[in-house]
Amino acid sequence: MIWSVAWRNIWRNKLRSAVIMMAIAIGIFASVFTWAFYRGMVDQRIQTAILTEASHIQVHHPDYLVNPDQKSRISGINHLVSGIDTLKGVKAVTKRILVNAMATSAETGSGVRIIGIDPDREKQVTNIYTKIKEGTYLEGGKRNPIVIGSELTEKLSVGLRTKVVLTLQAMDGTLTSGLFRVEGIYHTSNSAYDEMNVFVKYGDIAGLIGLDSLSGHEVAVLLADHGELGDITGKVRKQNPGLDTKTWKEIMPEVSMVEETMDISMYIFIGVVLVALIFGIINTMLMAILERVKELGMLMAVGMNKMRVFLMILLETVLLSFTGGIIGMLAGYFVTVLFYHKGINLSMFAEAYGKLGYETRVHPVPDLDIDLKVALMVLITGILAALYPAWKAIQLKPAEALHMDV
Repeated sequence: MIWSVAWRNIWRNKLRSAVIMMAIAIGIFASVFTWAFYRGMVDQRIQTAILTEASHIQVHHPDYLVNPDQKSRISGINHLVSGIDTLKGVKAVTKRILVNAMATSAETGSGVRIIGIDPDREKQVTNIYTKIKEGTYLEGGKRNPIVIGSELTEKLSVGLRTKVVLTLQAMDGTLTSGLFRVEGIYHTSNSAYDEMNVFVKYGDIAGLIGLDSLSGHEVAVLLADHGELGDITGKVRKQNPGLDTKTWKEIMPEVSMVEETMDISMYIFIGVVLVALIFGIINTMLMAILERVKELGMLMAVGMNKMRVFLMILLETVLLSFTGGIIGMLAGYFVTVLFYHKGINLSMFAEAYGKLGYETRVHPVPDLDIDLKVALMVLITGILAALYPAWKAIQLKPAEALHMDV
């Protein structure tokens, strides 16, 4: 019975209750949608980091990441690739040659990182080939083709079929250079990556620097299931104890940190919203109690104990806040589902997002687990907001309350 009484008491002043419910609903809606939006943004950044830039796992010579020198190579790299490829859960493996160089056009030059690849295997590990906006992905049989990023084409003032000279250090320490022709231009969401990385054929760069075909600098591994990252990384390390095996989280700690801190940031954001709402709820309930001083005094005078009065006020506050919270969560969830399919176009901020490696079309991720967490936080908020008004109510003395002129 006390539940129905509490619910009817809420609607004694319909306008006031509706306003506070709407304020709660808007605050919860903003919290749920913002959480889903940033979840989508971070998930897309992680997908880009794995599928475009780093893959799930990378294997190097123990000294390579400390000092990226082409002399720190992996011998017998083909055998290493074959061994990893046999592990259950590994989707694809490829080998790479990595060399820092100077790329020079007819007009200017820029420092780049050359990535020597096996195009067929690379397609199975990364999705760079899907990012080609002009030309092809090292598919021709011509000698010394090169694929470069759109940002680098602007910097070097080059285009398709333009010649680019790569100057770099050979394995014997001497400077050497090679003439390459632009076969393809790619564009990713990470403008810094596009400006720095160029792709050539494994054999072309190996011949240019004097590296034997059985050696390389990096093995990249793509997994079938992201959840098996820790288990398969352990197997690769056990299989190759003399090499340096790292996950994408270790190679790109800045991306991993964003993933790890996002939930904490969202909890803080929602906490701030709920704290602001607490004061509005307390104010509303105190006004409701002030208007019902005589009624509360009469209830206590006819035998209603203080605990039941306390519980009634508590239920009124919880129902008020929870109703607004449910409305906000449902609205947030359905709007998130809508934009999950359509995406939110942020192309007006393309330059800023591109420098950070984020996509300009964000797809918020609907997550019922997030909604349940927010629901629990709203429930706790309602209980906390009820404590002071309920305490004030039971402090009333029946005899005095009945004679108050409110």
